[in-house]
Amino acid sequence: MLECAEFVDRAAERCKARGAQMTPIRRDVLSLLHASEHGLKAYDLLARIKALRSNATPPTVYRALDFLMEQGLVHKIERLNQFVICRHESHQFPGVFMVCRRCGKLSELQDPALMAAFSRSVERSGHHLACHELEIATICPDCR
Repeated sequence: MLECAEFVDRAAERCKARGAQMTPIRRDVLSLLHASEHGLKAYDLLARIKALRSNATPPTVYRALDFLMEQGLVHKIERLNQFVICRHESHQFPGVFMVCRRCGKLSELQDPALMAAFSRSVERSGHHLACHELEIATICPDCR
């Protein structure tokens, strides 16, 4: 896995290549999420940002999160109402997140063949996936 500074620098370059700018607050949010293995809720993130930038407000953090999600750098895990960085350069298919029902631990499953088959099945049914994340309730190895 990339070190935090290298990860954020590469993310900033990807944004720049698409004509988007990685502002200092966006860099801070991405860095904090990178440091948190299982993600953070927005208000936990706000508390950490306030330690770096005392004038940070909830809208500032939410705008940064919206930007990072639009750029494919962050996922929102609805089941937990928290945000996690995307540890993959790009997703051809939605990310599959396994969420432990007991402890809330979050793991991303990377299985392109599974997701290609799932995506084809969804399309054959006449539907279109409306999100970039799929969440599955599981029991993690630590809780089994």
